Amino acid sequence: MPQNFDQLLVDLIHRWNNSTAPRRSEAAGSRWQDPLIEQIIPDGASVLDLGCGTGQLLARLVARKRIRAQGIELDPDMVFQSIERGVEVFMTDLDTGLQGFPDHSFDYVILEETLQTLRRPIDVLEEMLRVGRVGIISFPNFGYWRVRAELLLTGQMPRTPALPYQWFNTPNIHLCTLQDFLQWAHSRNVQINQGHSLVNGQVRPLQTGDDLDAEEVLLVVQRS
Repeated sequence: MPQNFDQLLVDLIHRWNNSTAPRRSEAAGSRWQDPLIEQIIPDGASVLDLGCGTGQLLARLVARKRIRAQGIELDPDMVFQSIERGVEVFMTDLDTGLQGFPDHSFDYVILEETLQTLRRPIDVLEEMLRVGRVGIISFPNFGYWRVRAELLLTGQMPRTPALPYQWFNTPNIHLCTLQDFLQWAHSRNVQINQGHSLVNGQVRPLQTGDDLDAEEVLLVVQRS
């Protein structure tokens, strides 16, 4: 990764001039993180999915891993679809919705592509690590080189496959970089057990320099 601003600027311009649109690895109706999450979570685990959407991931985990599933979702239409899939859902706002759960009441707590939409992301992270023994978190990396280059070269808010919205209609209100998250984890004695990156449409283990290279990341965390 470039060590100073001049090197970073040259590298971003070079990448921009020689880039093509990134490919996406997920199939329709599925996210690239879902197969990883299925591999990580063991059979029979208790799982809480924060912002579970239509319940597709939890239903898949119930069918394939025989987990004990609980979802949290605010959107009424998505709650209804989750219930139709047989997933138990608690309808509430994540920013205030975890106080009723006892400490370590779940083996795993999932926060998939939701962190950046929260009003109080740090509070939710703290709560998920209180409620769950292990957290699985994924989010778009605002330090991704294409995001940096587009803001630098066009002067407009970046739009990528992971961040497709315009500035006036985006649900993403607290974007962060991979380095931002790692610094928070270090400051709160949160251990990173695993890391995975989406780079050029391909999923790989987290590497040094992925704050620049990774479009999205998935991290498995727990209290040290």
